[in-house]
This record gives sequence, C-alpha cells and structure tokens, in this order.
Amino acid sequence: MTDRLPHEKGFHVSWDQIHRDSRALAWRLDGKGPLEGGAWKAVVAITRGGMAPAMIISRELDIRTVDTISVKSYDHQTQSEAHVLKSPDTAMMGDGTGILVIDDLVDSGRTLELVRQLYPKAHFATVYAKPKGKPQVDSYITEVSQDTWIFFPWDMALQYVEPFRGTV
Repeated sequence: MTDRLPHEKGFHVSWDQIHRDSRALAWRLDGKGPLEGGAWKAVVAITRGGMAPAMIISRELDIRTVDTISVKSYDHQTQSEAHVLKSPDTAMMGDGTGILVIDDLVDSGRTLELVRQLYPKAHFATVYAKPKGKPQVDSYITEVSQDTWIFFPWDMALQYVEPFRGTV
C-alpha cells in the first residue's frame, strides 16, 4: 500500500481535454435556454477556472454577452470561506433568468451556493463535478471522486515527475 497525499490522487486535464469536455457541455446546453428557440441571454464565468470553459461554450452557442463573477474560496490547495470579489453587470443579471453560470469544477459546492443565492434562476454548469458539490449544479460532464485533485492545464508546467513506483 502506498501512502499518498490527497492531492496525489490526481486527474490531469490537458488543453485538448478541457476543450473537448467544454464543447460537450455546450452541446448539452444547446437549445435548453429559457429564451426564444432555447437561447441563453448571457454567459457568466466564475473566475478564474470558469473562464476557459465559458469562452468555449459562449463560442459554441453563439452567445456574445460574456461577463465574470470573481469568487475567492481557495488559497492554493486550501479551501476557505467563499466571498465575492467582483460581480457581473447588475442590470444584465437580474435574478439570473437566461444566464449560464460556468465554472471548471464544483468541489464542495460553496462557491456555487453563494452565487446561486445571488442569482437563483440562473443555470449552473460545470465541466467536472465532485459528489459534495453536485447538488449545486444543473449540468456537468464528468464526475470525479471527492478525494481526486484535478490538475488543470493552466496550473501546470512541463517538468520531470518521479515514477509512481520506485525510482528510475
């Protein structure tokens, strides 16, 4: 048996994979909006992780209005109390009707819970979901276990990694 740290049960996501999974999420959301023809009013990305998926989804669904909400709930790999640093346009948001709120991952669900309180009628979609956070998400593509740490391509650098078992 190996003694691994929690973050060592990693799921490494490449740029190609995040692009494919974000497009799959866009396909799932296509035609499901509350506006005429199943359209969506706008996309709101939760910064910073939701920005790449939101860009891909807004392109695929031809949504030209894109904004951000900045919520801080992590310091590196340590989760803390979530709080809003920057809000999207108030007039556009209303109660969230017709708005797609996009993030890369729902973990504990605290970030989305906070945003859902602000915009209760928005549709919340993430590319990846962990069990604790799933109740806060309306749509997602891939579920991973709660103890898996997802390594996104924007967090990575190419470097040598020791083999999983033993040494070279």
